[in-house]
Amino acid sequence: MVRNTTLSTVCRNLLVVILPVLTAVATSAQAIPESKPPMSAELQRVRAALEKYRDPVVAVRDGYLSTLACINFPREPLPGHEPYPKGAMGVHFLNAQLVGPVLDPMKPQILLYEPDASGKLRLTGAEWMVPLAIAKERPKLFNQDLLGPMEGHEPVMPAELAHYDLHVWLFKDNPEGMFAPTNPAVKCTGYSYALDLDSTKMVKEGMKH
Repeated sequence: MVRNTTLSTVCRNLLVVILPVLTAVATSAQAIPESKPPMSAELQRVRAALEKYRDPVVAVRDGYLSTLACINFPREPLPGHEPYPKGAMGVHFLNAQLVGPVLDPMKPQILLYEPDASGKLRLTGAEWMVPLAIAKERPKLFNQDLLGPMEGHEPVMPAELAHYDLHVWLFKDNPEGMFAPTNPAVKCTGYSYALDLDSTKMVKEGMKH
């Protein structure tokens, strides 16, 4: 009987010690975030090439001009529109001289910036776009089909400028993914020229403006 009592006591003491340890291990395992896939070698090269545009003045000198507005999509997508997740695109800097039917991975047509609380612009990513009128087929880049065709993003782009595009968040993590069209981590809050827009209307692929 004494032996059984002693054994029971030992077991209880072990449980008192082990249970907190197991709980801590389980909690830690749940707290570990899912690892993100590493950036491909090609994207790393593109990121390195665009690093200089962290300074928007350098971007302007190279022909990228600001469209001024910080574009945000805070609402659910409408029927017949691109299925954008809620989030922002930010401020677009467009280089019209780079627009053409063939995409160059090292030369995006658009740079994306996020204004901070002080009004300073921070580079978040880049966008490649091809107008529908000159696209021979749906463009593809970085093993991704470009979204669209869709209308232009009024008021910073005429609606008649139907196009395909691909956003790549090279400089700011995007919870929706590297190639998502919007980024919920990008904010336009406090920026004087913030614009809340509805999702962009899709157009038929065979339609040329």
